[in-house]
Amino acid sequence: MEKNLYGLMAEFDTPTQLVDAARKVREAGYTKTDAFSPFPIHEMDEALGIRRSILPYLVFGGGVTGLLLGIGLQVFVHYIDYPLNVGGRPYISIPSFVPAAYELTILLAGFTAVFGMLFLNGLPRPYHPVFNVPRFALATREKFFLVIETADPKFEYDDSKSFMESLNPQEVFDVDE
Repeated sequence: MEKNLYGLMAEFDTPTQLVDAARKVREAGYTKTDAFSPFPIHEMDEALGIRRSILPYLVFGGGVTGLLLGIGLQVFVHYIDYPLNVGGRPYISIPSFVPAAYELTILLAGFTAVFGMLFLNGLPRPYHPVFNVPRFALATREKFFLVIETADPKFEYDDSKSFMESLNPQEVFDVDE
């Protein structure tokens, strides 16, 4: 049975080595890469060329939708569907609409944040090919890993493997699907 290769993984000892290697990989023209670390490394987004997320714009849109939905629903109910004169107040009374509109704004912004994050990150993902590398368990404790995927247009197994070895990793692994 032939194995399908997902990519190549290099193991590093320090975050500095990982960031330097990620910069070199990006400068070499690789685009389908990923890095794994036991803690966030702030330079990694820049080193891998990761763009800013659109999630803040989605959350803002969810909040505005909640606000408009909250006000629109109350205007519809109080003015069109069931007009009821209570204490001589006007049918459309913005101050009385604020609590419900605020709650819907927060609710839809929160739902958009959670579900947008899950969708944009491709979660839930119970399986990833990097889990097949036995030493990858150390990514949660003390080691740093960099992966170049075979889906990268520049990926050629022999060239990419020798390039990864030139980055002075502790070891280079084949990552099987």
